[in-house]
Amino acid sequence: MAKLKITLKRSLIGRPEDQRATVKALGLGKVNHSVVQDDSAVIRGMIRKVEHLVSVEEVQD
Repeated sequence: MAKLKITLKRSLIGRPEDQRATVKALGLGKVNHSVVQDDSAVIRGMIRKVEHLVSVEEVQD
């Protein structure tokens, strides 16, 4: 299964609470912090909601 490396690139200051909650649920906290998540429909949907704040790259297992 493919994995996604998700990096928070923009600050959450002034963002709506639902976007903040989505970023936190992805496991991100500070700018330039990265996490690796399994590629699934749920994760893709969360990324789409905050795509203007994060960068995503596919990594191999």
